[in-house]
Amino acid sequence: MPVLNEVSHVRDAVDSLLAQDYDGPFEVTLALGPSIDGTTELVAEMSSVDPRIRVVENEIGSTPAGLNTAIRASRYPVIIRVDAHSVLPPDYARIAVETLERTGADNVGGIMDARGTTPFEKAVARAYGTRVGLGGTPFHVGGAEGAADTVYLGCFRRESILRVGLFDETIKRGQDWELNRRLRENGGTVWFTPRLRVTYRPRPSLSRLARQMLSTGLWRGELARRFPAANGIRYFVPPVMVLGVSVGLLLGIAGLVQALLGAAPWLLAGLVVPAVYAVFVILATIAVSRPDGLRGALWFLVVLPCIHFCWGIGFVLGYLKLTSNITAHTGR
Repeated sequence: MPVLNEVSHVRDAVDSLLAQDYDGPFEVTLALGPSIDGTTELVAEMSSVDPRIRVVENEIGSTPAGLNTAIRASRYPVIIRVDAHSVLPPDYARIAVETLERTGADNVGGIMDARGTTPFEKAVARAYGTRVGLGGTPFHVGGAEGAADTVYLGCFRRESILRVGLFDETIKRGQDWELNRRLRENGGTVWFTPRLRVTYRPRPSLSRLARQMLSTGLWRGELARRFPAANGIRYFVPPVMVLGVSVGLLLGIAGLVQALLGAAPWLLAGLVVPAVYAVFVILATIAVSRPDGLRGALWFLVVLPCIHFCWGIGFVLGYLKLTSNITAHTGR
């Protein structure tokens, strides 16, 4: 588990690992980045109480660097990659290892089951778990068990990760997808099973969600540029939408100028595109957020465009090779 400034979540995440019903020895290796919020002290306290918790220093602080540091420090033949925002059910490790042995796969993963506690977090979780939010990949919305391009987190054979060269530390987000791409290119199998569900805690505020989506979009655009043959069309839908709405709004403004000048305002037709998107968001909110009440629906009206636009803008910037200039300011 890579850990950086996660004082609010890391205890619950680690407790869920220590509570696994796996019948065999295991250790919890935390790759601790340079935190400033009390995470360092909390992790030290937990490791002093339970010898199964090992702490290794992640001087760089990035997720892939932390993962690689923890993997190199590990000693068992199976690696379960965990996130500090995730909570594993007690049977997760047992089911993951059983599936790994049964299928012969190199990596096994399941569903990112986003769950919030506040109305805002519940709206984010609702968006994550629907096709209108993050595109409807199996590890977000579920699906049949079988071979997959990528999975959430993952239970790996250690020898398989070492064989393909660990995580690419030049990729700050999307490193799981890229590692799974290499595993498949080297003849390995990535396996999805809906039996594995990991509770994920969404970002607690709109600003943090926006930073997360912008950073994720940036790196997805970078990956789309680096590996053009390995990307599905769904990755290009948000950036096309952002460009369409932006161009439509600019044309609409130009149409208003035409009207003020007494010319035929034919450019107002550009407003059709943002209007169609607005109707889509409203209909999606009505269809998806009904169980969450009025407050949840109102937040969903804000959350969904935030995800779409921040991710889409990030994708465009990343695809245009602006990643290195911007990601330093976006945070985790």
